[in-house]
Amino acid sequence: MYRLYDFLSSGNGYKIRLLLSQLKIPFDWIEVDILREETRKSEFLTKNPNGRIPVLEISANQYLVESNAILYYLSQNTSYFPHDSWYDAQVMQWLFFEQYSHEPYIATSRYWLIILNQPEEYQRELEKKKQGGYHALKIMEAHLQTRTFFVNEQYTIADIALYAYTHVAEEGGFNLRSFPSILSWLNRIEQKPDYVPITHRFS
Repeated sequence: MYRLYDFLSSGNGYKIRLLLSQLKIPFDWIEVDILREETRKSEFLTKNPNGRIPVLEISANQYLVESNAILYYLSQNTSYFPHDSWYDAQVMQWLFFEQYSHEPYIATSRYWLIILNQPEEYQRELEKKKQGGYHALKIMEAHLQTRTFFVNEQYTIADIALYAYTHVAEEGGFNLRSFPSILSWLNRIEQKPDYVPITHRFS
């Protein structure tokens, strides 16, 4: 059985929890408290020397890190990853977009505001994040105006990766009311079978 080392509020960890739930794959969920720097302890660093969650333990001494790499691994030979080289590449395109153009702005702002609860300390940095975050949301909005999901009208890991931090973007200070296509897309994902919210704990 898989073991997922994770932090409940993490959107990157949530991606994996959501996909595992929708694939109906059982797993042991092990919370690692990043606020207590548990990812910096030697025991955890043997699993991921980079000291970050999530980490998926596939078997003894076999660990996979980086959330989108884990999504890719779990989605192989499933409907969550297309079986066509063109659409495969588009999924990967959106995974890279999420990590490079989306997550550094939206997720980081949420981390400062909600997880660290230090809005005053990061006020200047939060303002700097606004432009990049809204730019990413505008790209997503334009893409979704004529599409149900991001790639080939199919719900894939591209959607899961982007959903994770977009659906809690307002916790990072981003107003989604001017993005109706994104809001409709979020609702479609939340109606999917075996959907679980980010706050859902796995025993």
